[in-house]
Amino acid sequence: MTKNPLMRRFIWTHLILSLGYVASVALASWFIPDDAEPSLTVIIFAAFPGVMVVGWIWNMGRLYLTMEDEFLRMLEVRKAMWATAIALGICGGWGLIELFASVPRLPVFFVVPIWCLGLIAGHLINRFTHGTGGGSLW
Repeated sequence: MTKNPLMRRFIWTHLILSLGYVASVALASWFIPDDAEPSLTVIIFAAFPGVMVVGWIWNMGRLYLTMEDEFLRMLEVRKAMWATAIALGICGGWGLIELFASVPRLPVFFVVPIWCLGLIAGHLINRFTHGTGGGSLW
């Protein structure tokens, strides 16, 4: 793990939020039947993972605002831009294919995992174009 206290705080916060996300999805899957009517309890259980996603975005924003090294901040922002481009490209492109052809639907909740995979792609792109991926992973 990194020795930078800022990155350590970012990683630990992200890990805690990720565990909360997985736990809340598991609890919602366990407590909510597949054919449940939309009641207040169902909506709260189903929406709680979204709170964790907002926490991830807040954590990233806090990282950007508190980073003092402008080069590392630029690398982190580039990763987020690549992730956004990949997620919007895949989801928007597949959505148009769904509109015009009979193909399986892409569930909306896959946007976040696709975006996270885009962060990894952005990290690798940074590594190949700038010689380093940034300060948060390797």
